[in-house]
Amino acid sequence: MASIDKVPGGWRTRFRTPDGKSRSRTFRRKLDAEAFLAEVGHARNTGAFIDPEQGRLTLAAWHQRWWASTVNLRPSTRARVEGIIRLHVLPHFGTWRLIDIGHQEVQDWVAGLSAAGQAAATVHKTHQQLSKMLAAAVKDRRLAINPAAGVDLPRIERDEMAFLDPGQVATLAEAIDPRYRALVLVAAYGGLRIGEVGALRRSRVDLLRGRLDVVETLVEVNGHHHFGPPKTRQGRRTVPLPRSVLVEFESHVAGLGPDELVFTAPEGGPLRRSLFHRRCWAPATVAAGVAPLRIHDLRHTAVAFWIAAGASPKEVARRAGHASVVTVLDRYGHLLPGEEDRVTEALDLMAQAAVARPTAPVLAMRRGGG
Repeated sequence: MASIDKVPGGWRTRFRTPDGKSRSRTFRRKLDAEAFLAEVGHARNTGAFIDPEQGRLTLAAWHQRWWASTVNLRPSTRARVEGIIRLHVLPHFGTWRLIDIGHQEVQDWVAGLSAAGQAAATVHKTHQQLSKMLAAAVKDRRLAINPAAGVDLPRIERDEMAFLDPGQVATLAEAIDPRYRALVLVAAYGGLRIGEVGALRRSRVDLLRGRLDVVETLVEVNGHHHFGPPKTRQGRRTVPLPRSVLVEFESHVAGLGPDELVFTAPEGGPLRRSLFHRRCWAPATVAAGVAPLRIHDLRHTAVAFWIAAGASPKEVARRAGHASVVTVLDRYGHLLPGEEDRVTEALDLMAQAAVARPTAPVLAMRRGGG
């Protein structure tokens, strides 16, 4: 049996769960109370009933339980997610009960993040973490549906990526601390990420075959270094290098033991990205006249070089360690200066070399048939 009673400030519903327990919930409008009881009745009949009592847990309390059971996250990913939830999710929804978080409340929160100046990509990542948390609550039968599903999110506008030409790469390699000249060349022609460069060991460099084996990556979390495998299966790959880069590499790795890191911090030990950027990278980009430039832009440069050299999207994806060719087509639409003209000139030569084939004469049809 279910009932609705008028109470101060609204309408209270009373109903029983399938196991006979008495429950109540109050609404400001009678219409909402009636709709809720209709949903309860339908859920009871279809076996989809969720006890509202299970949803009275606050989001902060549910986060503690959910996060403690979350496994298979890389240290860097875990730290990033923890930061997002701590900074953007819990300050707003932490004290809310799960059952009180509705679709419109999540939509309003997303709009507030955008209005506060958060980048669209940040809003997407923040919403994703809240949605994962609430989806887990649905699986645990604390919620009937995920209120974060289907929320409208701001459009992400991709920033135009920076690409160097070969001359600029050579200038940057000359400007940087000599200990990192080979790093610039490997990143610009091999497309390695900075974490892959930092984890590269001498045993993974095959000078005879002219290849590097990327099997490990280095991340820094809260001041501590972590070595681990690449994020995806495609990230484990063999990368060929131009002969001129190998010549530079050969002198750089001379004397290193098999397990020694190829690139280290100035004082030894694994590279610390922030210190490397401040002490070596930023001054070199200014001296070379290519500032502002991110270290990751060398990876974009490598992809541009491969495309300019005629590599197919599949080959680019393989060299870069991308899981999909679609990523290559979507992300790397820029070629080196003059590449567009080269393609146009090639098309012009094709057109000039074309020879018309003889065809049978065209017979005119007389009007009226016959």
